[in-house]
Amino acid sequence: MSWPLLNLIKKHERSSDESLNLFLDHVGGKGVSLYEAQEEAMLELASGKNLILNTPTGSGKSLVATFLHFDSLLRQKRSVYTSPIKALVNEKFLALCRDFGPETVGMITGDATVNPDARIICCTAEILSQLALRQGSEVPFADVIVDEFHYYSDRERGVAWQIPLLTLSKSRFLLMSATLGDSTFFEKEMTALNGLDSVTVKSTVRPVPLDFEYSERPLHFKIADLIAGNRYPVYLVNFTQRECAEEAQNLLSVDYCTKDEKRKIAEEMEGVDFRSPYGKDFQRLIKHGIGIHHGGLLPRYRVLVEKLAQKGLLKVICGTDTLGVGVNVPIRTVLFTKLCKYDGEKVGLLKVRDFQQISGRAGRKGFDDRGLVVVQAPEHVIENLILDQKAAADPKKAKKLVKKKPPEKGFISWNKETLLKLVESESEALVSRFKVDHAMILSVLSREGTVDCRALRELISRSHESLVMKKRHRRHAFQLFRSLLERNIISLNPLTLNVDLQEDFSLNHGLALFLIDTIKALDGGPPMGLPQDDRSSQNEGMDHALNVLTLVESILENPDLILRRQVDRLKTIRMEEMKREGLEYEERIAELEKVEHPKPNGEFIYDRFNEFARFHPWIGTENIRPKSVAREMVETFQSFHEYIREYGLERTEGLLLRYLSEVYKVLVQTVPEREKTPEIESIIEYFGEMLRGVDSSLVDEWERLRDPVALAEKNALRAEKEAREKDAVMEQERLVREEKRREFLIRNEVYRRIREISSGIALEQPIESALKEYRNDHDGPLLDQKARSPHFTRLVQTGEGVYQVEQTLRDREDYNDWVMVFKAVLTGTDQGVQVILELLRFGVID
Repeated sequence: MSWPLLNLIKKHERSSDESLNLFLDHVGGKGVSLYEAQEEAMLELASGKNLILNTPTGSGKSLVATFLHFDSLLRQKRSVYTSPIKALVNEKFLALCRDFGPETVGMITGDATVNPDARIICCTAEILSQLALRQGSEVPFADVIVDEFHYYSDRERGVAWQIPLLTLSKSRFLLMSATLGDSTFFEKEMTALNGLDSVTVKSTVRPVPLDFEYSERPLHFKIADLIAGNRYPVYLVNFTQRECAEEAQNLLSVDYCTKDEKRKIAEEMEGVDFRSPYGKDFQRLIKHGIGIHHGGLLPRYRVLVEKLAQKGLLKVICGTDTLGVGVNVPIRTVLFTKLCKYDGEKVGLLKVRDFQQISGRAGRKGFDDRGLVVVQAPEHVIENLILDQKAAADPKKAKKLVKKKPPEKGFISWNKETLLKLVESESEALVSRFKVDHAMILSVLSREGTVDCRALRELISRSHESLVMKKRHRRHAFQLFRSLLERNIISLNPLTLNVDLQEDFSLNHGLALFLIDTIKALDGGPPMGLPQDDRSSQNEGMDHALNVLTLVESILENPDLILRRQVDRLKTIRMEEMKREGLEYEERIAELEKVEHPKPNGEFIYDRFNEFARFHPWIGTENIRPKSVAREMVETFQSFHEYIREYGLERTEGLLLRYLSEVYKVLVQTVPEREKTPEIESIIEYFGEMLRGVDSSLVDEWERLRDPVALAEKNALRAEKEAREKDAVMEQERLVREEKRREFLIRNEVYRRIREISSGIALEQPIESALKEYRNDHDGPLLDQKARSPHFTRLVQTGEGVYQVEQTLRDREDYNDWVMVFKAVLTGTDQGVQVILELLRFGVID
């Protein structure tokens, strides 16, 4: 296969002095005309400077980044591209593979690692940050491209954008964003770090100008107007995954595509794997020309939406605001459903930067003269306008008019003036989000040749913080350092990490040290502080492994939606129990308020954590979160898809995928090697196989580019294996159905026999005596529905078609201390299967 830019490098093998001319000739040969800002940016990079590129969305920042990769390769150097979201990393990875060849490009994210030693690497900002902390200036990338640099201000993740600017003194930088404030500070910091000149190339000229509109028309009417007016594709902006899915589902009531358009969509969908719980629903949306794009989707579905959008086959794309982060989804109209969102702490109006970043997606270069941004008025405002119109048409109804009120929670109102302010204002200044944690300290101290804490002190000193905050960070770092020292995770004289920590050891979670401490407390005693009698010796190893898994889950963020579904199911079960118990309605409601998601060994974990926190003030606002998602899957032997269906998580499959990825990473990277028993290793393998099997689309695409024939053979083998597995599952299901049918026949015959014995008709002497003795103590046996519950029946197969049946007799006093033991033989007759019973014992339970 042909890789245009790689072939150009191999053909010329010239010095970097000619890289710009070679690249410009290549671009010109494809008929691409550069914008003034692009030319200026490439000239600055060709002269070896650090560059901040602050130009609008759609103005070709990606082409400038591609030139830097090209220039780096020509100089026999390595380069790295980073972005805040995996979807964008995935997209850039495949695009660079097509330009430079799959052998030249690699990818590292939390979900997948492909060709990690490649000359060009695509990774998330956190991955580069970890490399920078562990290797300092020796990170092997001469050129670092940081896309969507405004994430520097992100409250939770911003530190990852700052770390490279504090450590990579041998690298030069290309920082890119459409929404930056004053960049003078960053120019000075980069020059001070690596000694290279730093410049900013800034432009406000959009290739496709934007028009802004405030809409007071109902949402679905507005969408219909836009499509009828050829203003599609429409990016329908929602701020939660649930709203995304609901709006997409609502749009199915209207047919937006012609038969020919649907045929083209169907052709593009050929070969796409929709075998997941949400696959059929997602497929139905796509067939109607409606896309959906958010972090709750499996990667292969997001890639399909991007592919179809790039070919102009989708009319509406319902996406969260993350779609505004650089992913190549061509859009003509951006439609905001609201201008307020929850930012992780409170609901507030959109920031100028967020609004402008998302708005910038409107308008497709080469297709649109102008892009359109529409902001819907609040829903209650629109409904009240409709009521006013009805009242004006019929004054008699005006007296009965009841105005719609705004939502009481999770809402802040906006109007046309709000829109105007967001359009005209400058983006907010970027704010430093530097912070120190265990992972940072261990990473810095693990650098080769480190003998003291000088590198850590220098990192804090160089941080983009005020003097007051630097002092706080130093104090906090000392507390964390001391806690690591006390646990012998590090040692002094000389300063070293313990040799028994695995190579990829990580304390990326704030409470990882609590995890390690508590795992140690499990050794040599009952699991999780439980009494020894609470477990059998044969289950001891797996009990311990499950309790380690519980500890792992307790230090991770809660997957709130999954936990809510667990609570809903427990409430349903508890409600049925209380109805049978005859509790009054008020009592039932009060009891339901007490229901929580499962917290295995929660009391022990909370007690241990409170003790741990008492001696470790650095924990601050961190808290422990016992839960059972991964553990429940292991205990019930559920596959990924089975668990999704169990809790109705079809619309957010990606949520479970990400959570299990975090569980897997902590098991691999944070649980020390010495603690990994064979049972824990089996759990690690279980989740590793599961994650690899759920979605391998990116690895498959890379392999397709690298070797199409080999991938075709691999897919054929995979299809053959899946067919065998499907046949095996069907056979197993048949056997299970047959077994259940046999058990049903046996239980029915047992109940018939008990009824016959209970009637006392023509009984043998031993049975009659036993029945008389039974009735001296009990009123029964009962033969109601509860007595027929499988709970009272134990079947053990002792041979082919032969079972031993122990039937506990239910009495009115609920002692249930007598049993009938039968031998059941199943024989085939002309009329079907017949059950022959022989009573072996009738007496008190041993």
